[in-house]
Amino acid sequence: MTGLKGLAALGYSQAELESMSELCRRINALKRERHAVIPAHVYQRPEILAGISDFTGDSYRLAKLCAETDAETIVFCGVRFMAESAKILNPDKEVLLPVPSAGCSLADSITAADVRRLRARHPGVPVVSYINTTAEVKAESDVIVTSANAGRILGRLFEKHSKLVFLPDAWMGRNLAAELGKRLGRDLILWDGKCMVHENFDASSVPQYRKTYPGVRLLAHAECNPDLVGAMDFVGGTGDMLRYLRETEAPYYMLITECGLGELARMQMPHKNLVPMCRLCPHMKVTDLGAVLRTLECPRPSQRILVEPHIAKRARRALERMFELAE
Repeated sequence: MTGLKGLAALGYSQAELESMSELCRRINALKRERHAVIPAHVYQRPEILAGISDFTGDSYRLAKLCAETDAETIVFCGVRFMAESAKILNPDKEVLLPVPSAGCSLADSITAADVRRLRARHPGVPVVSYINTTAEVKAESDVIVTSANAGRILGRLFEKHSKLVFLPDAWMGRNLAAELGKRLGRDLILWDGKCMVHENFDASSVPQYRKTYPGVRLLAHAECNPDLVGAMDFVGGTGDMLRYLRETEAPYYMLITECGLGELARMQMPHKNLVPMCRLCPHMKVTDLGAVLRTLECPRPSQRILVEPHIAKRARRALERMFELAE
């Protein structure tokens, strides 16, 4: 039960830990038999992160590590667009998503047809898509970005282009425009998509938190409301937020994002004082150890991620462009 040791601090009972430990043991044994690897996004359940994942991280890190793995099967603990990215980057590997219905409000906010219409309205303007998009939308895009590298990649693209289309996250787009000094609607064209988790945070309670917890460092995800972002001590992707937490000292920290990041931080850095301020993503939390075990034992057709070759080829080009520009 070594891998689950940190879960006791999150309120799990001894009986729950013992039950989860047995599930983890069976999953890890099957994983070795099937030459499988389990990537897990940082928003996943803590028992998945601590007990069965081979690597954890944000969307960029997971996409990069999936592209480098020599495993025969990838069992993706995340949501569908992430599993699709893994399949696009590993066309000859089996990619399984334990809960096929695990979706994303941002990915659902735009279609490939929408992108084609945007291109028609803005001919010749490069389309930059957040990784939280379907394979079909990626295929219609010139380059993909994540919250960790969006500012850097857009900055490089603006060196050669006077205008860009950024989709689908409107608030991230507004935050990027402010960061880069670009005009909305003229230099940067946005789509009106939002994350169902991050759209629920606002800046109204920030003064009270600063008063209640003197010296608190407030960290927010780049998908948050621009008004909230302007009141933060640090803004970035999940990987950036964890790095900031490790490298700074403060009496309190507040991570304004999905709850999974705070749970991971408490396991990795129990000496840090974390003030609760999060929202649960129902899509991220729908995957549990039982679903992963059943997937490894006998995967159903619906759990196998398939991407049409002509779509995968174009989407891969956009993802590889991200790796080129992000380094």
